[in-house]
Amino acid sequence: MKIGLIDADGHNFPNLPLMKLSTCHKNQGDEVEFCTPLLEYDIVYISKVFDFTPDIETVINAKKIIKGGTGYSSGNFEELPPCDDLPINIEHIMPDYSLYPQYDEAYGFVTRGCPRNCPFCIVTQKEGKVSRKVADIDEFWAGQKTIKLLDPNLLACADRERILQQLADIGAWVDFTQGLDIRLIDKEVIQLLNKIKIKVARFAWDDPKEDLTAKFQFFRENFRFKSHERKSVYVLTNFNSSLEEDLHRVYSLRDMGYDPYIMIYDKNSASEKTRRLQRFVNNRRIFRTVKSFEEYDHQRS
Repeated sequence: MKIGLIDADGHNFPNLPLMKLSTCHKNQGDEVEFCTPLLEYDIVYISKVFDFTPDIETVINAKKIIKGGTGYSSGNFEELPPCDDLPINIEHIMPDYSLYPQYDEAYGFVTRGCPRNCPFCIVTQKEGKVSRKVADIDEFWAGQKTIKLLDPNLLACADRERILQQLADIGAWVDFTQGLDIRLIDKEVIQLLNKIKIKVARFAWDDPKEDLTAKFQFFRENFRFKSHERKSVYVLTNFNSSLEEDLHRVYSLRDMGYDPYIMIYDKNSASEKTRRLQRFVNNRRIFRTVKSFEEYDHQRS
């Protein structure tokens, strides 16, 4: 069969389901490629992660079209099912990294689910309220120097210590792309994190009503820090927070040695002030040279 793939979100980040489907079909002797308009295919898979990504309007010449991903449905998480002609557990197959030769990292999930049930996040609705181990690292790691984990809340998993020890034993650089839950950081976790090669320690401070200052200070004081490592914190804005609360988190994090990173919820509804705050904070050169947002905002008003 001839299989076509469409990454509806673009190629700015590897699409994991498409890479797994590619491996599965290639193992069956099928021809797999990114879909080219006007060419004929037996099956075309369209994957979309973000609901704001426009749907594909190009005419697709295929006998069968299969759409999937949270961009089409934010319902309960379902593993990639075996196709009628492919009786293989696709969810646990090695991704086909040759689809995205511009990236040389490994990508995958070790855990799924999160107990937080944050109102701005679909993870709990999609994957459940319990963080659980769903895969082994060697299912998606093929010896790459860097592993990018996509787990929503690895530290909430009961197997977290064993998983962190495995990451330490592997010796590859690890990027917890979705951040680690700072509320679950304790001495035992930090001891394990200190064994892992981490270039950027990522966290989130989403709720301004929740004072996480002590937790961030605890991590700063106990995490072994080297000059090439960064500590980055996602700061959610435009969701039940005022500008004053946003600035409090931004300034507090900067004073503690962290790099805040502004995330805007529903950017289309965000005020111009919030958009300028994002430009101020996320541009590291500006953020490190201009003393305050008030000064930056005044210069551009």
